[in-house]
Amino acid sequence: MRLNVHDFSGHPFQVQLSRELARRGHSVLHEYSTQYVTGHGDLEVHPGDPAGLRIEGVAAAHPMRKYDPLGRMRFERSYARAWQRRLEQEHFDLVVACNVPMFALASMRRYFARRQQPWVMWHQDIYSLGIGSEIDRKLPAPLARPAREFVARIERAQVRSANGVVAIHDNFVRHYRGWGLTTDHVEVIENWAPLDDVAPGERDNAWADEHGLPADSLRLLYAGTLGRKHNPLLLLEILDATRAKGIDATLVVCSEGVGADELRAAAGERPDVRILGYQPADRFRDVLASADAMVVLLEPDAAAFSVPSKVLTYLAAGRPSIALVPSGNPAAADVRSVGGYVGEPSVAGARGAADWLSLTLAEDAAQLDRLGKAARALAEERFDVRRIAERFEHVLRGAARLHVVPDLVDAALPAAVEEGAA
Repeated sequence: MRLNVHDFSGHPFQVQLSRELARRGHSVLHEYSTQYVTGHGDLEVHPGDPAGLRIEGVAAAHPMRKYDPLGRMRFERSYARAWQRRLEQEHFDLVVACNVPMFALASMRRYFARRQQPWVMWHQDIYSLGIGSEIDRKLPAPLARPAREFVARIERAQVRSANGVVAIHDNFVRHYRGWGLTTDHVEVIENWAPLDDVAPGERDNAWADEHGLPADSLRLLYAGTLGRKHNPLLLLEILDATRAKGIDATLVVCSEGVGADELRAAAGERPDVRILGYQPADRFRDVLASADAMVVLLEPDAAAFSVPSKVLTYLAAGRPSIALVPSGNPAAADVRSVGGYVGEPSVAGARGAADWLSLTLAEDAAQLDRLGKAARALAEERFDVRRIAERFEHVLRGAARLHVVPDLVDAALPAAVEEGAA
């Protein structure tokens, strides 16, 4: 098949899937946003890559203004137009849309219907729930309810009209049914991390030396996005509570944006806090290997619509995790299963993490290493990309075979309204 795999975020495991699909004989154009600032996967084509793989960036005519509602909508609509222009240059049997912002995808779903282009929605976040939480914070209740219903109808229409949907957890399927949708076209395939790109390594490596990480300090690492779904100040709470236990600890954060800026302002000139930007993909293995324990954050109102994939990366890196996430989030089960710590995203949870570190180190200095080995073993059991690609191929072939019926308008959502929102 000729595939357009469009992962807006440019994350590691999505491009690994594209490489594997190309290795299996498909012609794959893998695309990503050049304007979205985050940790990226290996987005270069190398001499050893399959001949059928291409990787290209897509840029909107407007700048991305992540936390400006009008600027964000302007960007998303412009981004959709840029992607459409690229799709019009060649034929694809199937398009896979992953991590595409909700209003951009609203434009794209109508475009797919007009062109009778089969597509699969690889659903990573239920965006309408996150946007709904923002609406509740900013609007009075009489206005908030219709606004929440409006964004829910947009995302519901996307799930309904896609020829196939890959959901990352059973919770998504339950939510679709709550929307009144049938789910015969939905397959649950959980996220993973690339085992070759992310693997256990030496703690004291060239990257750690370059950044002056103290050899004798317990290193706590957070790597990834710090956005509205996270409270970055909890990282300082964990560090302070750990140091209060008499443990010499250092916090290393590899992130950018408003959360990293807030943390930098709160930390001031503290020598035990290192806030670095996103690191190159070819250095990421050493970044993760330099840590003694990893930290995951997720706020309560994000638990229903987000599964933090950084937990999976930490498993592959062979390091134990401290997860301050709501107990019902799927990430919590993964962390618990390999002996890590799970606490609520609160000051009490941060102090519990310090207690766990203190007890773990008191039990045996090598205990963190053993927990890391258990994490890697779980990753190796679950993250075989060949098996995962077989499951994706089943979904993709089924979606490509479906006859596309024009679905320009959701019954409950006038086309002009949806197009205006996008």
